[in-house]
Amino acid sequence: MQGKNIAGGAGSTRQADPSLSLIIPAYNEATRIAGTIREAVAWLTGQPFATELIVVDDGSNDGTAAIAEGTVAELGHGRVLRTAHRGKAAAVHAGMLTATCAQIAFSDADLATPLPYLTDLRAALAARCDIAIGSREGAGARRVGEPSYRHVMGRVFNGLVRLLLVPEVHDTQCGFKLFRAEVARDLLSRSRLYCDGEQISGPRVTAFDVELLTIARLHGYRICPVPVVWSYGEGSKVRPARDTWHNVRDVLNVWIAAKRGRYRES
Repeated sequence: MQGKNIAGGAGSTRQADPSLSLIIPAYNEATRIAGTIREAVAWLTGQPFATELIVVDDGSNDGTAAIAEGTVAELGHGRVLRTAHRGKAAAVHAGMLTATCAQIAFSDADLATPLPYLTDLRAALAARCDIAIGSREGAGARRVGEPSYRHVMGRVFNGLVRLLLVPEVHDTQCGFKLFRAEVARDLLSRSRLYCDGEQISGPRVTAFDVELLTIARLHGYRICPVPVVWSYGEGSKVRPARDTWHNVRDVLNVWIAAKRGRYRES
């Protein structure tokens, strides 16, 4: 299958390790998408298990898709999925639904969390977790270069999330998560945010992660935070005022849906 890599010699004891799909959503990332793909492919093809890279172009208007397609063709690993511009949540959903491997991860296009941390997340799944999430909080975690106002905003937001929805998770918004494939598909089939096909303008940061983790908690899936080192990117598309509004609105919508039992419907 195109985009897959099988590594490991005849004597490898890790040949049967679960295969891994990596989803990278991208919106107007022309200046760095080639470098991101090269770094991702270098890591993925160095693993002793089957891997798949899916770059989801979220309706970019700066040539991101064409650059991504050229790069994966050159490297011979990965594929690019072009979608209409509906935001990161819809892009991640689209990529996860087309993934073919036993485990599905997603990472931001700036690779703010280094990909080798996927090894730690995979270890969590091997230890019977259903979802492993990169966490910038707790022992061993570190934030590099994050502006103080961003950190304060994030902690206030997480306080709201823990109060209303997932009290045990201290960082729902790190864009670095890993799911068992069957769990990911179950969560996506029950999700309600950003599933209406609405096209948007400009970047949009949302709390779709909160909905997935809320559904997981309601259905008894084991969520395991894994400490990571995360670096703030100068090219961040976060817009504090507008994005805070979107995130709080999402959390309230998820809380209402959960209270009404909508996530328990089959």
